[in-house]
Amino acid sequence: MTRVDSPHMSTDRRVAIVTGASRGIGRAIATRLAKDGRHVVGVARSVEALADTKAAIDAAGGSIEIHACDVGDSAALTALIEGVAEKHGRLDILVNNAGITKDGLILRMSDEDFDLVINVNLKSAFVACRAAARPMMRQKFGRIVNVGSVSGITGNAGQANYSAAKSGLIGLTKSIAKELGAKGITANVVAPGFIETDMTASLASVIAEQIIPKIPARRVGQGDDIAEAVSYMTSDGAGYLTGQVIAVDGGLAM
Repeated sequence: MTRVDSPHMSTDRRVAIVTGASRGIGRAIATRLAKDGRHVVGVARSVEALADTKAAIDAAGGSIEIHACDVGDSAALTALIEGVAEKHGRLDILVNNAGITKDGLILRMSDEDFDLVINVNLKSAFVACRAAARPMMRQKFGRIVNVGSVSGITGNAGQANYSAAKSGLIGLTKSIAKELGAKGITANVVAPGFIETDMTASLASVIAEQIIPKIPARRVGQGDDIAEAVSYMTSDGAGYLTGQVIAVDGGLAM
């Protein structure tokens, strides 16, 4: 496991782990939490992938360290989270954002593609929450945000595995909220709608013609739209918000 620290690193501020922090929604969340004064622990499959995220946060005077970890490896993910909590003497915020897609119609979807998406998108969140729960319980404070999707609310043709994983996140999160609420720990889901990312850039014409007309806000979302919601959900002032699914989707799933 590789780690690179920020010169601005401080342990007297709230510590926030963000998985899948290398691009898109994850990078936006990591950047926003650093702006909020958190010490961000950015996680992705390689430290090279996190270089731009780290550079942006460092340049803005934020505090970040980056770690390489495959969240699908339960032992490695557990060791990472336990190590962060031990190093800093605290773990305040966990944002489970890492995810993958292996889309396909159900008749053509292999067991392997179903299992892989469930493992990376759902089981990894369970593993991370389990590891984070102990230090959060000790300090009687914690903010857990699992990044779901409107596909987990409405379903989506060609995404049986992805929708099942994101729907599963909702049940997982509500259960955690009930188990840990008395310890000052909240757990919520932010469910993005159609968000503009590097991966959707090639779909510009499809988005304009088919997607935007279905969105009441008449636009696709940006990573910052999700980061704003996560900023509040992880704040000290959000202690009475738990077990909720907040769809940030311009009204798409309404």
